[in-house]
Amino acid sequence: MAGILQRFKDIMASNINALLDKAEDPEKMIDQCLRNLNEDLAKVKAETAAVMADEQRAKRELDECNAEIAKYQSYAEKAVVAGNDEDAKQFLTKKAQLAEKQVSLQQTYDVAAANSMKMRQMHDKLVKDIGELNSRRDAIKTKVRVAKAQQRVNEVTSAVNKSETSMAAFERMEAKADNMLDRANAVAELNASETSDPIKDLASKYDSAPAAAVDDELAALKAKMGV
Repeated sequence: MAGILQRFKDIMASNINALLDKAEDPEKMIDQCLRNLNEDLAKVKAETAAVMADEQRAKRELDECNAEIAKYQSYAEKAVVAGNDEDAKQFLTKKAQLAEKQVSLQQTYDVAAANSMKMRQMHDKLVKDIGELNSRRDAIKTKVRVAKAQQRVNEVTSAVNKSETSMAAFERMEAKADNMLDRANAVAELNASETSDPIKDLASKYDSAPAAAVDDELAALKAKMGV
């Protein structure tokens, strides 16, 4: 009996919230926890019924013994009234024998009653815990679903933030490329300005002047030839 009581004390001492905290998936864990508790309840109920039956049997035997003691006490008194002392002694002897038995029966009943009370307390607490967990199950599952949804939102937000970071890096590289191109064009323009000579450009304007002199010479040649 002591082993049974200790086992069910361990069951009742289990912390449901602690079990849920350790679970990777609380939604599945709470269903498993309920299944385990209902299995334990069936065992506790069977053991409680057996212990209560022991209590009732012990109580019945004790009551029967007390009734027998009262009966022989009554017979002894009647025998004394009738003047039959020997009969009274026999009744009192039987009563004394039953009194010794009564002590043992009382001890047995006291132990059975204590065990029965403990088992009923554990049974009632387990029923209460299961009822409470059943009432909290839907709320816990809702919290789990909301938490999972929030986790997905967090993951998407993280992906968007990474995308924005990548876009910013791309824009920096594009700006850097534009700057490199502008610098290259500026250098090319400076190189072109260094190779040009304003005086030479001005002289080239007059280098084309002989074309007019050639025309004059051609006209003079024609006049000379009578053409």
